[in-house]
Amino acid sequence: MENLISKIKENKVEIVFAGIILIILLLLTIDFSEPEKTNESKEPVKKEEQKPKEVIVDVKGAVNKPGVYTLKNDKRVIDAINMAGGLTANADTSLINLSMKLTDEMVIDIYTKEEMKDEDMVCAPCECPEISDACITEKETTKEETAKNTKESNKKEVNTNEKVSINTGTLEELQTLDGIGETKAKAIIGYRETNGLFKKIEEIKNVSGIGDSTYEKIKDRITI
Repeated sequence: MENLISKIKENKVEIVFAGIILIILLLLTIDFSEPEKTNESKEPVKKEEQKPKEVIVDVKGAVNKPGVYTLKNDKRVIDAINMAGGLTANADTSLINLSMKLTDEMVIDIYTKEEMKDEDMVCAPCECPEISDACITEKETTKEETAKNTKESNKKEVNTNEKVSINTGTLEELQTLDGIGETKAKAIIGYRETNGLFKKIEEIKNVSGIGDSTYEKIKDRITI
């Protein structure tokens, strides 16, 4: 023990120096920087809620309050019609897709039953006489309707550049006229069988369902 103490005394300077070196090394290994804050400690950034966009649509035709209306862009055609006071008693929506989503500057034109009858409108595929963005498109018709329309079209093999006699024209020939479907073609044949042959082409307007608008479409393609 005395030998150990004497050795320490003899090497006192070396021991102190070694201790200082050890302390310096320990200090170098310690990281005094501030610990990084985790994401959990940060307050979540609040995102501003985006307000639904609005669209402006033009509702006209057989509605109680035609006009231009502003609705949210997640609304449907039926919502715009309801905002316009709803449908009138003589409205016909067979060509209108009531579930279609609204788009900005959309035109929704509701036809009356009289207009549908006068224009002989069909829905295979649907063809609207006036601009209406809410009409059912050809893609939305059923395969059966499209097939039926194709079959009927194949029957109309008459040259559409030739004039059709409203006195002698067959059912198929009369249907080649613009705006004349099977119903109106039968009405023309029934009229001439009941009242005799037409004396002039203007008399075709006496046939039920054929008005001035239909006559203007076909007057250059008909003869007696």
